[in-house]
Amino acid sequence: MRGAIGYHAGVRKIIALVVLISLVVVPLFWYRSALAPVEPGSPVRVSVQIPKGAMVSDIARLLKEEDIIRSSLVFTLYVRFHGLDRLLQAGSFILRPSMSVTDLVSVLTRGFADELIITIPEGFTVQDIDALLAEKGITETGAVVACARTCDFSSFEFLPKTLKGPVLRSPEPVEGRLEGYLFPDTYFVTVEEFQPKLFLERMLSTFRRRVVQPFAKEIAESGRSLHELITMASLIEEETRTNEERPIVSGILWKRLKAGMGLDVDATIRYILGKPQGVLTEEDLRVNSPYNTRKFRGLPPGPIANPSLSSIRAALRPQDSPYWYYLHDSQGNIRYAKTNDEHNVNKAKYLR
Repeated sequence: MRGAIGYHAGVRKIIALVVLISLVVVPLFWYRSALAPVEPGSPVRVSVQIPKGAMVSDIARLLKEEDIIRSSLVFTLYVRFHGLDRLLQAGSFILRPSMSVTDLVSVLTRGFADELIITIPEGFTVQDIDALLAEKGITETGAVVACARTCDFSSFEFLPKTLKGPVLRSPEPVEGRLEGYLFPDTYFVTVEEFQPKLFLERMLSTFRRRVVQPFAKEIAESGRSLHELITMASLIEEETRTNEERPIVSGILWKRLKAGMGLDVDATIRYILGKPQGVLTEEDLRVNSPYNTRKFRGLPPGPIANPSLSSIRAALRPQDSPYWYYLHDSQGNIRYAKTNDEHNVNKAKYLR
């Protein structure tokens, strides 16, 4: 009997030990698993806004709703156990489901993410892009412009090899001269790893994917080169304010070009002078540049901005109209005219 009693007592001890181990090991295993990334290796990025005054539990719930963490409870326990609850920062963060809780907390306590969201607006020039990136502290002023002029982008077959114009006595090399072909979009940038050439290549790749490939057939059937179309699209981008205007202005400009008339687009003069605002003087209008479409007929040698998809579509699909002239009044409304006399009346009436 004593042997049996001793045997059962030993079994109970073993069971109790197993239960005890389970009560410790299982939660620990669960805790450590919940610290791991939701989706290791995922390229997905999520913009998360942490409001001011948010408690740890609020932040944990927000991250769980965005599928950035496995468990809001484990996130909260981790932060509080390490005494970091008062160090979490408010603000906008780029977070990834491939980040562990440790990585996430590191970002949230530093107050900034390793990546930034950079939106390149439609109509920006290379100079504008350079200024924006410098303003954000991503690179030094002039670095993007310098690379656009000197870096090798010959792998992008759609870029023009040369630019020609009325006062360019010889072809001007444009390896790296990318105006018009840098697609305006939202890009994720890792500040510490930023390189102007790689960023410009990403923009060129996006242009290929969003413009060159999907519009290949339409471009071929247009009877115009890609360079002519993008140059015209850049004029449309700078000369219009709404999507409704773009096809009509496109039709006017293509019609004037075909008729051998001057395009008279002041935006091309502003571009070459680097004068986006202010009144153009008589001296400005006489500038001896192939980009002066008041002085020289035909398209300028190249684009004057990086156009939007809507402007590119308008260049490809101009709308017929009886108009030959247009202007915007002081309220931003467009005024069309069929004749030069009507146009002069509009100028006297609306440009004050």
